[in-house]
Amino acid sequence: MTSENQKKDDNNMGNNHFAVPVKQALQFFSRTCSVFGEDDSEYAPTAGQFTVAQHVAHVAQTIDWFIVGGFSPEGFDLDFASHQQGVRECTSLKDAMTWLAQSVDHAAETLSQKTPEEMMQPLAPGPIMGGQPRAAIIAAIAEHTAHHRGSLAVYARMLKYTPPMPYGD
Repeated sequence: MTSENQKKDDNNMGNNHFAVPVKQALQFFSRTCSVFGEDDSEYAPTAGQFTVAQHVAHVAQTIDWFIVGGFSPEGFDLDFASHQQGVRECTSLKDAMTWLAQSVDHAAETLSQKTPEEMMQPLAPGPIMGGQPRAAIIAAIAEHTAHHRGSLAVYARMLKYTPPMPYGD
């Protein structure tokens, strides 16, 4: 028979697995971005595209957006023009990476405090994943981060850098 303390430990370990994909996404993303320096912050292949720093800021902002919207009764904030403006103001890769690390830490902390039952509750109705289990935001965060990691790998190659394999040294 399992002791009450063991049940609590097992439940806490179970909850931590909600945070693992988000932490891993940052690890993989950071490896790809490791080839960039602060001097690359404002590089974009063509005018109007996100710069290196703006890609990173967008990823950070979107992680925040998923966490807030995923647990809000109102759902996701759909004022994308406002979101875009905040990202476009970012001009420093260092600042964007700091924002990203803070966003991942906050997301991981939030997710690790949720029970499996809470994560299976439906997201608020709406056009963004409405009605899906809250746990779906974890895969969405990882997928969105991977999408921008790929874009930044292309940017890196355009700058004649060779980004390292994201999954290991």
